[in-house]
Amino acid sequence: MACGQPIKLERLTNNGVTVVGGEEYGIAFGFTERTGGVSASPYASLNLGTHVGDDPLAVAENRRRALAALGGEAYLDCLLVPNQVHGDNVVVVDSADASVLDSVRARIAKGADAIVCTQAQVPVMLCFADCVPVILTCPGGFAVVHSGWRGTYARIAASAARVLSGATCMPIEQVHAYIGPHILGDEYEVSSDLLHTFALQFDSIKESASRKLDLVRAIEQSLVEVGVPLCGIHDTRLSTMSLNERFYSYRKEQGMCGRHAALALMR
Repeated sequence: MACGQPIKLERLTNNGVTVVGGEEYGIAFGFTERTGGVSASPYASLNLGTHVGDDPLAVAENRRRALAALGGEAYLDCLLVPNQVHGDNVVVVDSADASVLDSVRARIAKGADAIVCTQAQVPVMLCFADCVPVILTCPGGFAVVHSGWRGTYARIAASAARVLSGATCMPIEQVHAYIGPHILGDEYEVSSDLLHTFALQFDSIKESASRKLDLVRAIEQSLVEVGVPLCGIHDTRLSTMSLNERFYSYRKEQGMCGRHAALALMR
């Protein structure tokens, strides 16, 4: 089967806010960098996370700026940002009605690590500082996924791809996956027990003395297993550890840092 290639992501700056992203199927999406915001150290400057100790007013302004960088500031009141709990819960939003969005917000406040959206003008944002961000696109909808090691093990990206395919009535072969900045496989040292657990579950993961775990290999395997073509998966290969001046890194900054985001909006 011929593979529809993902678009090439570009690094774009709008009023000081830099986003690595693009537009596909009428969906504007991208991965924010850490500059262009108003937060003070150690959260400087475009911190988008509310749970790290930053000034809530600064975070609110940063979120407005990030959304404006995608051309979606007018839809700020519809923005959905879940409470991420390193789980495998996928929530679907298919309406911009205020009461429906209030209900969705109540659900995602209890914990969600992926949101599938088939409704125009409803932006979705998830926050990161080493875990793997995944944005899925297809005609008629998108998903934004937080895939830490627990979510990766639970195959949350694959679950979101299946839900997105079903919600849009599109073949899963038409889903494209974009993997944003994360701690790379040659940087992520884990316990031998955790590496062994992954190796038992994923053929793409091999045990080694270095105890390095490449979450993207597992994510790619899980996506391919449910029907997303490998050629439809694009990994930015941007390291949060070695590019710490551009992205937040929980490990590099020893837990005291802000959060960048994966952000998407269907026009």
